[in-house]
Amino acid sequence: MTEVEAAAQTWGPTWRTVVQMVVGFGLSAVILIWGLPHFAKTSWGEVWAIVSRLSWRQSAGFAVLALLGLWSYTFTLTASIPGLSHLRAFIVNTAGSAVSNVLPGGGAVGLAATFAICRSWGFGKRVVSTSAIVTGVWNTLARMLLPIIAIAGLAVGSSHLPPLMRDAAAAAVVSGVVIVALFVAVIASARAAATVGQGLDRMLRPLTRRAKRSMSVEALTRDLRGRIVDTVRTGWFGLTIGLVGYFGFYYLLFLAVMKTAGVDLPLGQLFAAFAIGRLLTSVGVTPGGVGVTETGTATALVAWGAVPAEATAGVVLFSIFTHLMEVPVGALGWLAWSLLPKTPATTPDDD
Repeated sequence: MTEVEAAAQTWGPTWRTVVQMVVGFGLSAVILIWGLPHFAKTSWGEVWAIVSRLSWRQSAGFAVLALLGLWSYTFTLTASIPGLSHLRAFIVNTAGSAVSNVLPGGGAVGLAATFAICRSWGFGKRVVSTSAIVTGVWNTLARMLLPIIAIAGLAVGSSHLPPLMRDAAAAAVVSGVVIVALFVAVIASARAAATVGQGLDRMLRPLTRRAKRSMSVEALTRDLRGRIVDTVRTGWFGLTIGLVGYFGFYYLLFLAVMKTAGVDLPLGQLFAAFAIGRLLTSVGVTPGGVGVTETGTATALVAWGAVPAEATAGVVLFSIFTHLMEVPVGALGWLAWSLLPKTPATTPDDD
């Protein structure tokens, strides 16, 4: 049984989960209420004065862009699970995301929800867990590539970056490219996977000498590669185009809300702020990175010259139409799932 399957089958509501939820929401509230205006150098009164000017027509346009982004991701899911329709992919994506967005480190809970929903439609354990691994790797690569592209663009095209920041940007690009290259090499070559695994084993041996491990890093790397390579070989285009559409529509939404809020910065700096925000959503100390994401993004925008109140208002609007909107949309996804017919899996890989 893989960690994906174990997480899906063993998760259940406990006192620890309840405490994590309370602490996570409490931390999010503190960061949003105090940290965001403090680090962005503004006040909630100034921010609300801008946000309250939003019209229903603008809200509808932002919602459409967000939904197009979520629908685009269905191409990634259908490429990773043969036989999954786009409608069902939309349901499982929104339902899983809604759960993930209300718990700190909620990715495991969202994974369990995804596993349960797909299993109820007749997909086997190995198919679903492989999909989780493949889409997880593809998402990780995409979120790492976004800031690499952004930092490279800023370093090359901006004359306002001081030498120290330019050097730091160059170092970040080089290190990021190396990490992405290792990911790609492990997927593309069995020999590279074995080499990387052996190297990690040697590095970790002094730290894990006294610990009992069920399998070496090399064996784990080989197993993960075996799970990934077949899906990637046939579904790489769908996996990629889905993420391009997802991040593309979300970037258009980011530009739209920033323009509405009055932020006037070059596209390169706006893309860099967007990339920072997408990367910070992976921070698991709060539900979906809420608070951390907004504070980091707003601080970057202000550092590049945006008016603090306008930058913060734009970030808040973007969070409303992405993170917050996914919760009611996900609730509708759960309702749709409850009404759809179920087909218990009977494939051989259920063992």
